[in-house]
Amino acid sequence: MDMSDKTILITGSTDGVGRRVAERLALTGAMVLVHGRDKPRAEHLLSTIRDAGGKAAFYPADLSSLDDVRSLADAIERDHTRLDVLINNAGIGTGGGNAKRELSRDGHELRFAVNYLAGFLLTRRLLPLLKASGHARIVNVSSAGQQPIDFRDVMLTRDYSGARAYCQSKLAQVMFTLDLAEELAGSGVTANCLHPATYMDTTMVRQAGAAPISTVDQGADAILNLVAGSDTEGSSGLYYDGRRPSRANAQAYDASARARLRTLSRDITGLA
Repeated sequence: MDMSDKTILITGSTDGVGRRVAERLALTGAMVLVHGRDKPRAEHLLSTIRDAGGKAAFYPADLSSLDDVRSLADAIERDHTRLDVLINNAGIGTGGGNAKRELSRDGHELRFAVNYLAGFLLTRRLLPLLKASGHARIVNVSSAGQQPIDFRDVMLTRDYSGARAYCQSKLAQVMFTLDLAEELAGSGVTANCLHPATYMDTTMVRQAGAAPISTVDQGADAILNLVAGSDTEGSSGLYYDGRRPSRANAQAYDASARARLRTLSRDITGLA
């Protein structure tokens, strides 16, 4: 797929697999909108992209703050008339076995807020720009690590673990993707999600105390397959394991559970 005239926003693209995807998409001639919190790392990435002849711009935001997510959406809307690809890649890992329960700036469980709520709000805010492109793709970078949401305690005030919080937030991403695909059918905008690769050699994996077994390029290959692959064009509402269509946790296909999550998410983000 020709990406030379595309505008692409990648959250969490100053490090890890997001950075590699940004570098590789910039080589295709796409305009890459880099997001992150670390300005020096972002400036280094922009220099790398521009030195190679690519185009890029930096949009800072702390995704643990819903106000920052809104400001990010405002900035994208201000600077661009369309968005061809949105890659919701930013996230927080399990934190290892000693992870403590933390709260976002808005008082929500941190992993649920950053890994899921931020992407939910950003995507919904940017839907008009995505629809304006005519043929846009939304790619949510999830994980094979998934755990059903306990709607009696979504913010995990009891029996907390970083792994449980991470896996719940990643299943929420998948559920949101399937909802989006149904909602956007016929609009020209597709929505898919994936587990890019297992234990990539990234900061997130190392912080969790896990030994990397996949390369960042393997994960980038899988993401780029959904972003620009000709064989995935027109596909929507799918969960991929690497480059292969797969099945997510059963709760993802429970319409009533997805409706509960949708209502909760709209209430929390003020979109109700």
